Amino acid sequence: MEEKKLDLNSIIGFVLIFAILVFMFWQNKPTPEEIEAEKAKQEQVEAQQKADENKVQENAVTEAAPINLQDSTAVANYKSNIGAFGFTSPSEETSILENDLVYLEISNKGGQIIEARMKQYHTYDSIPIYMVKDGNAHFGLNFSTSDNRVLNTKDLYFESSMSQNGENKVLSMKAKVSSNKYLEYRYEMKPNDYLVDFNVRSQGLSDVINSSQPIALEWKLKGIRHNKSITYENRYTRLTYNHEDDDIDKLSEGSDDEESETDIKWLSYRQHFFSSILANKDRFDSAELSSVNLVEEESRTFGFTKEYTSIIPLKAEGGELSENMHWYYGPTDVETFSKYEDLGLVDSIPFGWGIFGWINRYIFTPFYSFLSGIFPYGIAIVIMTILVRLAMSPVTYKSYLSQAKMKVLKPEITELGEKYKDNAMKKQQETMKLYGKAGVSPMSGCIPAFLQMPIFYALFMFFPTSFALRQKSFLWADDLSSFDTIYQFPEGFSIPFYGDHISLFPILASVAIFFYMMMTTGQNMPTQPGMPNMKFIMYLMPFMMLFFFNNYASGLSLYYFVSNLITIGIMLVIKNFILDNDKIHAQIQENKKKPKKENKFQKKMREMMEQAEAQKKK
Repeated sequence: MEEKKLDLNSIIGFVLIFAILVFMFWQNKPTPEEIEAEKAKQEQVEAQQKADENKVQENAVTEAAPINLQDSTAVANYKSNIGAFGFTSPSEETSILENDLVYLEISNKGGQIIEARMKQYHTYDSIPIYMVKDGNAHFGLNFSTSDNRVLNTKDLYFESSMSQNGENKVLSMKAKVSSNKYLEYRYEMKPNDYLVDFNVRSQGLSDVINSSQPIALEWKLKGIRHNKSITYENRYTRLTYNHEDDDIDKLSEGSDDEESETDIKWLSYRQHFFSSILANKDRFDSAELSSVNLVEEESRTFGFTKEYTSIIPLKAEGGELSENMHWYYGPTDVETFSKYEDLGLVDSIPFGWGIFGWINRYIFTPFYSFLSGIFPYGIAIVIMTILVRLAMSPVTYKSYLSQAKMKVLKPEITELGEKYKDNAMKKQQETMKLYGKAGVSPMSGCIPAFLQMPIFYALFMFFPTSFALRQKSFLWADDLSSFDTIYQFPEGFSIPFYGDHISLFPILASVAIFFYMMMTTGQNMPTQPGMPNMKFIMYLMPFMMLFFFNNYASGLSLYYFVSNLITIGIMLVIKNFILDNDKIHAQIQENKKKPKKENKFQKKMREMMEQAEAQKKK
């Protein structure tokens, strides 16, 4: 009867919490005046963000003002200012390199990529994915000349020529000082490939470039927003790099950061599901890296996430430059990156740390790819969840068996509590002695949960970073890699720590977690002095998960919802058809009769408790 009462109280408590949450949503619904005030505040925040961006840009190498090519005087001044490189006539022409996957537009000014567009992918609002567009990226070499000029190639004009190398398209951009002396950027694009070979070399410039002064490659990019939630996207937007024996490091994801590193193999400007990468098989000797966070809070209109800058010193051999590099503009995808095994680009994906990342990378990622090749993406998650829970069912059995043993011992523990209610030390000592005789460990229920932690964390990293889930729908969720939305709050209104929308999958997952916790902790773990109130935790945990998962990948919420339903089902089967409380009680009584051999730790603990008890009596 008491257990049924506890069940009813638990359910009523959860219903009350849910009702309070719904009431809070309704009560906090903004008035038109509040919406207008919040909108004005948002505009002020975005204005401040733009001011911060301008401040960052002021510290960068300034770009020369555009030249009016119709003005002969302006052209003459330009040629005079750049000295020997004035041999190349200014031209505003651009060249196109494209295949079935990616579109690149390269400008004669600077010889740099001014547009990089994905051909097979779109943003959440059906706009093509742009990695470079409208001046968000700059690339150039900063160097000194023998006549004491300081130049940057992004201010120079190049002469372009297109050719073929078998099936490959080759674009040569040359900043000339004469017909046979030049600085060349050479782009070579292969069919059906995101990786573009990029060579920088000079010919006959040993007497033009002052190689005794620093020569620096400067690459700057401001990440363009692609996702529905800019804060969610920004969480997985990060500068990652390979250095020193293929170690992988990252700059901070949530704040401004900078670092000086050596022996760089590649630099990845990751933009959640897409990456801009500069790689060098021969490695750069060193690099100065920085990342500036441009996102302060959620916004439906702000267009940029982070601003990255890399400054890389280059060496001139015999007064000439020669660097063989690669550009990559494409998806942050395991399957795509695996084609470039020699560069190790797959390591730029945030699988997670240590064993958690290993499980994610080598078990869950290929396993889900296999399932999604057979079933629809949402169904593949459900099937994967079922198989994972079945694989973990022995752990669930051990956990529930431990709880069943504790439940059988509960009357005796309660009796000890009454007997020694005025002597907490003695009560603890006798309780531990009872556990020892019965062959029960109070920690045995925690060990299975601990063993499941690597699985929990690996899946926690899998769903938000799995490219296979991007923009794949299931039921009411439009994108399993992002949150689902069943109600969008008015523009400018947001609940702190919750967000500007209501997601259904987190609600379902929280309800399932609540009933799971009610089965495992609600009735079998009484509150003890000095110990956490398990009833309170049982209510608080689902409530916290409801807030946390509201802005997380809906695929993860779907997994936890299905996972907890399956776990509840497995536990009901174990309880009703596998475990027999009478047999467990009989086994415990048998264990009590057997002499119990103490290990060194148990002996030491017993002696310490006996000494403490003796000291207390004195």
